[in-house]
Parts: sequence; C-alpha cells; structure tokens
Amino acid sequence: MAFSLLAIGLISILGQVVLLRELNVSFYGIELIYLLAMGIWLFWTAVGAAIGRRNHSPSVNSIAALFIIFGMVLPLDILFIRSSRLIFGGVPGAYLAFYQQLIVLVMAILPAGLLSGFLFQRAAKAYVAKDKTLAAAYAIESAGGLIGGLFSTLFIMWGVRNCSIAFVCALLSIITSFIVLRGLKSSHLRFAAIVLTCIFLTLLWKTSAIDRQTTLWNHPNLLESGDSPYGRITVTRLYNQISVFENDALSFETEGTDAEYFSHLTALQHPNPQDVLILGGGVEGIVREIAKYKPKRIDYVELNPVMLNLVTQYLPDDIRKSLGEQNVHIIFADPRQYLENSGTYDLIMVGMPEPSSGQANRFYTREFFEQCSTKLNRGGILGLRLRAAENLWTLPLADRNTSIYSALQSVFPDVLFLPGTTNVITASHAPLPRSPEIMSRRLQNMKIETRLISPDYIHYLFTNDRFFEIRNLLQKENSPPNSDIRPVCYQYAFIIWLSQFFPRVALLDFSTIANKGFFRSPFLFLWIGLPLLFLLCRFRPALRRTMLVASAGFLGMVMETILILYYQVKHGVLYQDIGLLLMSFMAGLAAGAIIIQKAMTRLVQNQKRFRWHGIGLLSGFCLLCAFTGMMITMSLSAGLIGISCLLAATGFLVAGIFAYASLHEIDDQKKIISPLYSADLIGGCLGSLLGSLIFIPLAGMDVTLWGMLLLAAFSILLL
Repeated sequence: MAFSLLAIGLISILGQVVLLRELNVSFYGIELIYLLAMGIWLFWTAVGAAIGRRNHSPSVNSIAALFIIFGMVLPLDILFIRSSRLIFGGVPGAYLAFYQQLIVLVMAILPAGLLSGFLFQRAAKAYVAKDKTLAAAYAIESAGGLIGGLFSTLFIMWGVRNCSIAFVCALLSIITSFIVLRGLKSSHLRFAAIVLTCIFLTLLWKTSAIDRQTTLWNHPNLLESGDSPYGRITVTRLYNQISVFENDALSFETEGTDAEYFSHLTALQHPNPQDVLILGGGVEGIVREIAKYKPKRIDYVELNPVMLNLVTQYLPDDIRKSLGEQNVHIIFADPRQYLENSGTYDLIMVGMPEPSSGQANRFYTREFFEQCSTKLNRGGILGLRLRAAENLWTLPLADRNTSIYSALQSVFPDVLFLPGTTNVITASHAPLPRSPEIMSRRLQNMKIETRLISPDYIHYLFTNDRFFEIRNLLQKENSPPNSDIRPVCYQYAFIIWLSQFFPRVALLDFSTIANKGFFRSPFLFLWIGLPLLFLLCRFRPALRRTMLVASAGFLGMVMETILILYYQVKHGVLYQDIGLLLMSFMAGLAAGAIIIQKAMTRLVQNQKRFRWHGIGLLSGFCLLCAFTGMMITMSLSAGLIGISCLLAATGFLVAGIFAYASLHEIDDQKKIISPLYSADLIGGCLGSLLGSLIFIPLAGMDVTLWGMLLLAAFSILLL
C-alpha cells in the first residue's frame, strides 16, 4: 500500500498538469479559467475522498481496478477537452457560453479528480489497517506528488508533447495495478491491464499523428503545432496569410498592420533612434518596421525560444530577413532579467501580451517601468500598446488602462496616450510631441514606406475627439497604479472577461471598491466573526479538527500562490523553475507529516503536550507570514533557493498541522481519513480561488499576508 500511495501522488500531480494545460489551450489561454480549474480539481478530489463507507476496509482488487480506470480516463479527458468546442457548437475563435465553459471544466476534471481522491481514501484505509497512521499515508502521497512534479518539469524541459505525457501517466497508472495485484489471483484484472498496456504503448508510439489529428479539429489549416514552457504554439496558413496562435488565441497574423501601427507611432516621437530594445513581438514584424529607421543596434529579447524557432520558417521573406540583419541581436531571456544588466537605449518597445495574466502583468507595473527608466538614454522613449474598444470603454477597461497610465506617470514626467483599437502609450523624461506636425515631418524626411501610417493619419490621431476625451478620462479616473505587489490589472482582466457573458458586471466600479474601503466593514465583521466561530467549534471535537485542517490548507495555498507570484514578478516565468518550486512545497508536505508524526508518537502518553506542537506550528505560520510580508514590502529579491525554502517551510507547516489533527485524541485512524483529507483539499480550493481572484489583486500581496497572519493566530483557538 505504501507504493500505491506513492503512485497516487505521482499520477495525480502529473495528470493534473496535463489536464490544466489542455484546458488552458481550450479556453484561449485565459489564466482565470486555469485558476477555476485548479479549484474544481481540488473540490472533486475532496468529494472523492469523502465518498464511501467510513470504516470499510477496501480490497486490493478494488484499488487495482481504480488504477486501471484512472489510466483509461485520462486520455479520454484529453479527447473531450480538445473536441469540446465542436461538441457544444462553438464559433471558431469565440468563447463558448459561460455555462458551457463551466460544464466543460466540471466534466473534464470530474473523473480524474474524483478517482484520485477516492484512490487515496481507499489506499490510506488499507495502509492504516496495518497499524500505520494517516499522517504517514499523507507523507507518502506527498512524496509521490514531488516525483510527479519532477517528471512534469523534466518532460517540459525535454520538449515532450502534452499528449505524450498523458499516455505516460496512463501507463504508470496501469502498471501500478500490476504491482498492486502481485501475488494475488485476479486473472481478469491482470488481463485487462496487459491489454491496456499494449494499447497505450502503441498510442504512445503514434502520439505525433494523434496530436496533429486532434489539433486539426480546431485548426483545419494547420501547418505545425508544438508545446512550449509558456503554452501551445500553433501555426496555420490560409492562402498567403500566416496566423500564429498561442494557447489557441491569435497572437498575430502576417497580413495585418498592428506591427506597423505600434512601431511607427512610437519611433517617430524620437528624433533619431539609434539604439533600440524590443521586448517581445519581433516575429510579428516589429523588428522589420524599426529596421526602416536604420538604427545602429536592435536588441530583440524573446521570452519563448520555441515560438521563434517554430514560427520563423513560415514567416514572410521580409520579416525573416529582418531578423537576420547584422545590426539585429536576438537574445533569449526574460525581459526583466535582461534589463538588470543591459546597456542603455534611445527606444524601448514593449511587445509583450496584454496584462491579463500574472505572467504578462509584470511587464505593465510601476517597478518594471522604473527598470526601463534607468535604461533610457537622455531623451529616450518607452513605448507599449494596449488593445481596447475604440469608441467605448467600460468601467473595468477604463480602470485597467488608468492603472497602467498612473503607474507610468509615477515614473515618467511626460506620458502620451494615442487612442485607437490599439492604444499606443509612450513615456519619457523629455517632452513628447503634442501635435502631429513633428511626427509627420519626420516620416516624410525619412521616406519610410508604410501601408497605414501617413501624415494625414497622424494628423487625424492628434485632432479627433477621441484623443481629447481619452486624455480627460485618464486624468479624471482614480485607479491605483498597477504594481508588482498589487497587480490590479489582474482583477480588471477577470471582470473584463466575465462581462463578456454578464454585461452588467461591467457597470461595477472596482476602483471605488478598492480605494474607498467598500470591504472594510465586511472584513471587520470577518475578523470578529472568525474567532467566535472557532470558539464555538471547540465544543465539537470532530468539527474542530476539520476546521483546523481546512484553515491550514487555506493558509498554505494562499502562501504558495503569493510566493510563486512574487518569484514570477522578480525572476521571470520559466515553467521549469515553477515546477521546482512546486516540488519544494511537496517536499515540505512529506517532511512535515513524517517529522510531526514521529515527534507526537513519542508523546502518546502525554496528550497535554500534544497541544504545544499545534501552538508551535501555528506560531510558525505567523512568523512565516510576517517574514514574507516584510520581504515583499521591502521589495527584497529572493532567488530560487530562497523561495524554495519558504515554500518548503509552508508545506512543512501545512502537513504538520494535518498530522497533529490526525493524531491528537484519535483512537481509530480510519474514521478521520475522509473528513480530514477532504477538509485539507476544500481549504486549499478556497485559498486558491479567493487568494488569486480577490485578495491579492484587491488588497495586494503584502496586505493579504498580514490577513493570513491574523487567520493563523485565530486558528490557535481550535487547538
């Protein structure tokens, strides 16, 4: 059973990674759907852990059968997710209806999530029946999760397709059933496992063909597709137009004028840009357009090497030729890390995606603009773009744009906003052009050939009513500046996405909610109500244990989210690094459960001293929250090792509290497996959703940590 528990942790984490990546692609890379999917996974796992007879001792055959079913379910889930738009009659390139998206999420995650929770419950019952403890079972399963995290990291680093990872995970699950059945007479299950192993080995050999065929369901004009650490890249061609999709959302197409629009409206504001830095977007034509100014140096920083290597061969000749010019230097790096040691430039152009995710938001914050400011020569210009409705901004869209505008104004004395379908925003320490004549004259003198930008068009941009209305709107709105520790754009992105399905949501003024203290009264009620609730729980020992474990799961997930987001902000978004960070958390879980179990086992005759272990663990949470809060408030940079240690400490405390609750005043370990494991998962589910979507965007990472410190202190009442 120990091996079964290890395998459950492995296939659960690996399967979760596979499904979440597929869902991320199916829903056009909306990170908010990704967060909802994680919460739903934890919920269904909790349900799986809660179902079944509490004291029933499961048979080995039933556990082996569940492993076989899990192996069959995972590839079927992949097929369902990829075909979901066709099943529900979705329009190509458009979102499914909100309720249809929820149905797809629930149906895709339900089988695997339910099975993983049910598997742990049954394997843990069989394990504790041999005079073992739930804490030990929890530790072994966490160690399996660590191995699963390692495998997912290595597979991504090696460039293995997500479809192949799914078949590998299915094979591992079925092979585990062989090991579980070893020495038992169960010919039917063993025969089924042998047949399925042969089938999945064949499918693994044919993965490339299967992957291409299922991608054709949504991209009939497919040229090539590949998985990268940042998402799935898909290239299609219709006649002479090449379209590039990232997570199935259109990244750019070669017949459009977006690159020309952004490049020239930015570059023409500088009298003679000689040293130019382009952060992302070079493959869509920005390098080609900037090369028309004949600068001495163009440094193009690309975050995703897979994107460049996959797309370059299909680009038009003029874009491909521009990337190979002698004055063009292509650098594969995270833009923020590159800026730390780069030279200075006349022009810095930010061609990164919209700030609709934690990954992209870090290129639109006050701290990032401060980095850029230090790398600009005298009279240098920073340029970026934001896509928006041309004639009407909803309140959330206005707040998002204003928060970025405010962040720029806090760093640069002059900021110019040119509105349109694509808004071009420039900032500088020197005065920027406020009339069209300067830019028009430069365009004519340089004799630059363009399809869209002309003196008449520039004159229209500066003199139409929209230019003055947007300027007044930006000055009148009072949105907080977007920053690393308070990523308000992330919250606005959620509201903008949600308003596409529920238009009334766009009428909510979240800047008022955040700035005028709309949440003060509810939070005050919460901080008064929580201690009273915890005190009432003391009269019901079972409820007290459940609440304690749920609080620990909640605290752990919020802490994990903050630490990973802070690492992302400071050091970039290398998925393999994030995988290592998640492994650190799982290692902490395994160590915490084992160490606290052994420490408390020695005190089995002294129940009073048990309580001091619980007080020590929750006090440790308070100290961890305080230390991390001060680190973030002071904007200190912690490297991979530092953040890994903090994550390991978080996992240690979560598992330690779980072990404490499973051993303190417990006579029958079987009775507590379902309620405690389910409570841990439900707490984690709530922590993931509330922390990512509400607490961090509205209150900021630092304030959220002080709130978690209070929750940890109140949780002492449950001991």
